[in-house]
Amino acid sequence: MKILIIKLGAKGDVVRTLPILLGIKEKYPDSEVCWLTRKESKEILEISPYISKILTLPCEIKEKFDILYNFDVEEEATNLSKNIAADEKYGFYSEEGYAAAFNLPAEYYLNTLFDDKTKKENKKTYQEMMFEAAELPYKKQHHPFCLSEEDKKYAENFVKENNINVEKLIGIHIGSSLRWPSKAWSEGKVMEFIKEAEKQNYEILLFAGKDEIKKHKKLAEELAEENIKVYLNDPKNTDKEFASLVDTCKIMVCADSYALHISLALKKPTIALFFCTSPYEVEDYGLLKKIVSPLLYNFFPEKQDEYNEELVNSISVEEVLKVLEEIRKNTK
Repeated sequence: MKILIIKLGAKGDVVRTLPILLGIKEKYPDSEVCWLTRKESKEILEISPYISKILTLPCEIKEKFDILYNFDVEEEATNLSKNIAADEKYGFYSEEGYAAAFNLPAEYYLNTLFDDKTKKENKKTYQEMMFEAAELPYKKQHHPFCLSEEDKKYAENFVKENNINVEKLIGIHIGSSLRWPSKAWSEGKVMEFIKEAEKQNYEILLFAGKDEIKKHKKLAEELAEENIKVYLNDPKNTDKEFASLVDTCKIMVCADSYALHISLALKKPTIALFFCTSPYEVEDYGLLKKIVSPLLYNFFPEKQDEYNEELVNSISVEEVLKVLEEIRKNTK
């Protein structure tokens, strides 16, 4: 059986869609699964043993599939799903320029995207909604981010070169999607948190991506002026390099972001801060502690694309430190 998955989207979305592979393999153990994505997500998909072939855009697909699953509602993906030949189709396609559902169970996810009331009331995780769209049983399947020994050497060398005590190493990711400017903790709160964590003898690895290079450098310089040492990842890390460094940390602290999904895929104890996105949509896998802003529902979902200074400062350092200490005690 030949199966095609379409998932383009942001890299974090690709990571959190990976568990669908386990559901497919449980139902169709002998299937050959092909995944169509963008070039920037190819490295993520290479870690999965369940994918037979990875296709990246732009490409022309002429072969026919037994089953097509499209988990993406953006126009490029829905046009592709409409035109690729398959005996059965699940998920989303394009109808007169709008996203539509191939099958009735897929309509619920669409409603969460286009109806604010449904979005606000939704208590299902993203994974649960994707399994529902695919008409596959959801059992909180977890897809690990499988790092090879070669991948792990990157972090091992980083630790050795910087003489880091990994037993006390906390990772903090300062970034989030540019689409939601209030998604990440304020720089002031990050600074305050690092200062307090340093007093408790934690070592800090400050993570950033390509969109946070200036912010990353600025934070490190300001901390250095106060004689506070932090370690910095390379914002241009490959996905596997980034994951290997996350894997080295004892605990990750981040927003609802790519780092969150990587951390959970690595089965890393994680603290996630939610300011303007749904905490219910993130599957915790028994690893995640969610700290939700008291102002979240003043902005979610109607005004989640706005930046608000009060919002990004609305989770206290004390609250995050308290959860950090609870995790540390429980993982000794």
